[in-house]
Amino acid sequence: MIRKPTLLDVAAAAGVSKSLVSLAVRGEGRVGDDTRRRILEAADRLGYRSNPWARSLARGRSQTIGVLVGDLRGYHVDVVRGVEDAAATAGSTVFFADGRRDPVVLAARLESMLSLGIDGVVVVSGLADAEALRAAVGRLPLVVVGRPRAVPEQVSQVCNDDRVGARMAVHHLAALGHRRIAHIAGSTREAALARRSSYEETMAALGVGSAVRVYDDPAALVVDVAGGSRDAPTAVFCATDNAAIATVGAAVDAGVDVPGRLSVVGYDNIEAASSLRPALTTVDQPRRRMGELAMVELTNLMAGGAARRSVVAPSLVVRRSTSAPLA
Repeated sequence: MIRKPTLLDVAAAAGVSKSLVSLAVRGEGRVGDDTRRRILEAADRLGYRSNPWARSLARGRSQTIGVLVGDLRGYHVDVVRGVEDAAATAGSTVFFADGRRDPVVLAARLESMLSLGIDGVVVVSGLADAEALRAAVGRLPLVVVGRPRAVPEQVSQVCNDDRVGARMAVHHLAALGHRRIAHIAGSTREAALARRSSYEETMAALGVGSAVRVYDDPAALVVDVAGGSRDAPTAVFCATDNAAIATVGAAVDAGVDVPGRLSVVGYDNIEAASSLRPALTTVDQPRRRMGELAMVELTNLMAGGAARRSVVAPSLVVRRSTSAPLA
């Protein structure tokens, strides 16, 4: 078995005492810069395992950040990849934790991360509890990606413009000739509420406010379309891609052609959106860019900067799930 190098080995290689090596690896200020550098170089040569952490402590940073996700599915994954890529460029390591779509679990995971001695945390979730965020303020820099109900002033935030995205979706369907455009709300999260509100306002601005119909269940919408009534929706804007995919599935089961009898638009542009048949027209959140921006905001906070709000613009990705309504 290969013996791992010890503090004594480092001390011998650097020509100093073990106690001085101990001070250096702990980042204590009682070690001269030249001596500290010699010790760290000796540790590097010997492959002393604690040296990377020791080097970061000497700089006053752990060079690690935490990323807490509300869900390990959907758009969260690409946001996390954006954070991870930006962190790697900055020389930082990323620790992950899954909140499992539960605000209580999310708060517990955040509290656990606070005790790890990391430099900061990025929370990728709209489910983050305001009290849990407030409890973290002052203990380390914190950035939220998404739209929780409340974000403390000291916490930076990155999100996409949900209202603009919803407006794009409705205008796309209206430009194709649809007037009876329904909406599947999805949830009561802040992002979903913003998308619903924008849908209703856009319908009113287009002069078809009387056609506003909001569903919670894709199956209920498809039943109405399959029934063939004169006022049945010919198109639907769904608050999420998952709701849109469920809508297409319900339509297939009911024999409702998509997009012939029902055009469908989603929101998020998750990976499955392009794999669906017909491929899903959807509003794209620039998720990797949002992750990169979260790291920018975290770096700003770690440098002593003030918390900021960054809102990125979504874009519409037109695929085959939308077309002009049947005559």
